Amino acid sequence: MMKKPPLCPLLSGALLPVALLSCSPLRADRAGAAEHSSELARWEREAARVTIVRDDWGIAHVHGRSDADAVFGMIYAQAEDDFNRVETNYIDALGRRAEVEGAGAVWQDLRMKLFIDPAALEAQYAASPAWLRALMDAWADGLNYYLATHPDARPRVITRFEPWMALSFSEGSIGGDIERVDLGELAAFYGAGSSRPAPAEVDPLEKEPSGSNGIAIAPASTVGHHALLLINPHTSFYFRSELQMSSDEGLDAYGAVTWGQFFVYQGFNQRVGWMHTSTGADAVDEYAESVVRTGDRLYYRYGHELRPIATSRIRVPFRTAIGMAAREFTAYRTHHGPIVRSADGKWIAIRLMEKPVAALSQSFLRTRARDLAGYRKVMDLQANSSNNTVYADADGHIAYFHPQFVPRRDDRFDWTHPVDGSDPATEWKGVHGVEDSPHVVDPPNGWVMNTNNWPYSAAGPYSPVRESFPRYMDTAGETPRGRHATRVLEGRNRFTPTSLRDAAFDSYLTAFAQLVPLLLRAYDEAPASDKVKAGLADQIGVLRAWDHRWSVGSVATSLAVYWGQELLHDVAARARAAGASVTDTMATHTTPARKLEALAAASERLTRDFGTWRTRWGDINRFQRLSGSIAGRFDDTAPSIPVPFTSSLWGSLASFGARTYPGTRRMYGSSGNSFVAVVEFGERVRAMAVTAGGESGHTDSPHFTDEAERYASGALRQVYFYPADLAGHTERTYHPGR
Repeated sequence: MMKKPPLCPLLSGALLPVALLSCSPLRADRAGAAEHSSELARWEREAARVTIVRDDWGIAHVHGRSDADAVFGMIYAQAEDDFNRVETNYIDALGRRAEVEGAGAVWQDLRMKLFIDPAALEAQYAASPAWLRALMDAWADGLNYYLATHPDARPRVITRFEPWMALSFSEGSIGGDIERVDLGELAAFYGAGSSRPAPAEVDPLEKEPSGSNGIAIAPASTVGHHALLLINPHTSFYFRSELQMSSDEGLDAYGAVTWGQFFVYQGFNQRVGWMHTSTGADAVDEYAESVVRTGDRLYYRYGHELRPIATSRIRVPFRTAIGMAAREFTAYRTHHGPIVRSADGKWIAIRLMEKPVAALSQSFLRTRARDLAGYRKVMDLQANSSNNTVYADADGHIAYFHPQFVPRRDDRFDWTHPVDGSDPATEWKGVHGVEDSPHVVDPPNGWVMNTNNWPYSAAGPYSPVRESFPRYMDTAGETPRGRHATRVLEGRNRFTPTSLRDAAFDSYLTAFAQLVPLLLRAYDEAPASDKVKAGLADQIGVLRAWDHRWSVGSVATSLAVYWGQELLHDVAARARAAGASVTDTMATHTTPARKLEALAAASERLTRDFGTWRTRWGDINRFQRLSGSIAGRFDDTAPSIPVPFTSSLWGSLASFGARTYPGTRRMYGSSGNSFVAVVEFGERVRAMAVTAGGESGHTDSPHFTDEAERYASGALRQVYFYPADLAGHTERTYHPGR
C-alpha cells in the first residue's frame, strides 16, 4: 500500500503580527495619495451615474447608465444592507476563513485553495471579454467605494476588493461543487498523523434538506392567459438580498441575489423569469488513482503508462491568540483533479467543473435574455453544473431544463462511487447539451415543476422518460415534495397568481400521509397486553383524525414531527449510505414495535419540554431574528412568531427548517423558504414576493424584521417593478456615497 508523504512542517517563524483589519482605504500614505485621489475621483464619477431608490420595504431599486454602473450601484447597496455577509462569502470563496476563525478552519481553506488560485484567476480576468471585465471592475469599485465612504465598516479580512475576486464565486447556489469534498477525509489525508480529526457525525435533525421549488404555469392553464412562475428557493435564511438592477443599456432584472454577487440568481425581467433548483444530476466524479514511487518521484497509473503526479505548495494562514501563523501543504493533482482523500489503498482525485469565466458570464447574461431562444443561447455556455431551471416568459412559453454541465460518460460505471482512474474508459467525453439532457418545453398538461426531485415527473405524463437517459442524469429520485407538487398541479387549469401562491403554501404533508397509516396499523395490530400500546390511545386518536395538514393550532402536527424525528435518528445513516429516501427507509426499515416506541418517546419529550404532549405546533415552531450575525442566536424568553409550515423533509412545499438550540425548548427556523415570489408575464410583468425576516442585516433598521409576519403567513407583498409602482412607496432616493 502506498503511504502518503509526511505533512510539511509548520513554517519556521510563522507567527506574524496581527493584521490591522479595520484600516480604511481612505487612509493612504503619502506615496499613494495621488493614486488614491485619482481612484476616489473615478469612484465618485461612477456613483454619480447611479441612482438608488429604496422602497418602503427597504429594497433597493438600482439604475445606472450602463450595465457596469448598475453593478457598481447594486453591490454598493448590498454592502449597505449587510457588508458582513458580502465579505464572508468572499472570505470563504478565497479560502481565508482561518484568518478570522483560527486553526479550526484551516481544512476548509485548504479545500478552497485546491481549486481557487488567485494568480490563475487574475490571468483569467485579464483574458476575459471586455464587457465582463467592465462588470468585474465596477463590482470591485462599488465595494471599495462603500469602504471608502463608511470608515466605521470593519472588514475582517478583505480590506480591498480586486476585480478578479468576482471569479472566485461565480455561481449562486448555496452549496457549490467544491463543498462535496469531505473536510474530515481531506484532513486525514493532508494532516499530521497524530492530529487527524475524525469526520464529525452530523445530527440528522440538524441537517435540513436544502433545495428549492420552481413551478411554471402555461397561459392556457391560467385565468388571465398569461404564464406564471413560482420562485421559491430553500436556503439558509438571509443568504440572499432582494433587489432590482437596471440600466439604460436594457438590463432590468429583479429577484434574489446571493450576497456579494452582481447578478440576479433567481428572478425575472420584463420578459422572462428563471428559477433554479439544486439538481440531482451527477456532475462531480471521484477517481481512484494507483500511485507509485519511482526514485524520489510520485507517479500514477493511466492505461499502460505512468504519469507524474503534479505537486504545488499551498500556504494557509490562520489566526492565533498572539498573531497570525500559517501552515504549508504539498498538494497533489492528477489530470483528473486534486487529490482530496484516500480509500482502500488508492488516492482519490475529484473532478468537477472549473470554468469561472463562462460560469460568471452565463449567470449574468441570462438575466438579459428577452425570450426562450435568447435564454437557450446563453445555456450554450454550458457552465451551470449544479442547478435545474424552471422557466416562463411573456410569449407564453414554459420549460424545465437540466444543468448544462453534465459530463458525458460511460454508463457502465457507477459514478456515485470512485471509478478506476487508471482506466481510460472512465474519461469524460465532453458535456451533454440541452437536447440530449432531460428537458421539456411547453408540455400539453400546462405546467412544469421541480422540487429538487428527479426530472422524470417535471411535467406529469409529459415528463422526460427515465429510460432514455444515462443513470448519472439523476441521483435524487422522487421525493415527498415532488409528489406534493404533482398533487397540487394535476388536473387544474384555472390558476391565478393568488392560487399559485396558495399552492406553494399548501399544507398537506405527503411524508406523514405515507407514514402515519403504518403507525396506526402497528397500533391496531399490537396485542392489548402491549404496555407501550396501552399508553398511546389518546395520541393515536389524535393522529387517526388528522388530515395530514400543518397549521399553527395543530396538535397532530406536533406529535407527527416529534415522532418522525425519533425514527429519523434510527434510519438517517442507513438511508444516507444507501442513497435512499429517508422517509421510505423509515417506512420499510423500522418495525411496528419501534414505530410505537417512537411515538411514546415523542410524547414524553413533548411533555417534558412543554408540560403536555397536547401542544400546538405554533407554540413550538417559531421564527425569531435577534441579531444580524450569520450564526444567529435564539432565546425562548424573547419575542418570536409562530410558523405553521414544517421542514420540507415531511413533504411540505413551504419549508421551515427548525430545531432546538442550547437553552431552548422551542424549535427555531434558520433555513427553508428564504424568498418566495409569484410572477405573471402579461403586457406588463406583475409580481408579489416576501423575504425571510427583512432586507436589512442591521438590528436597528426598520427593515430587519418587517416582513416576518408576512413570511410566516404567506402574505406576499406587491413588487414595485416599474418606476411608477414606486410612487408613494419610496423612502429614499440617492446616489452611492451621498
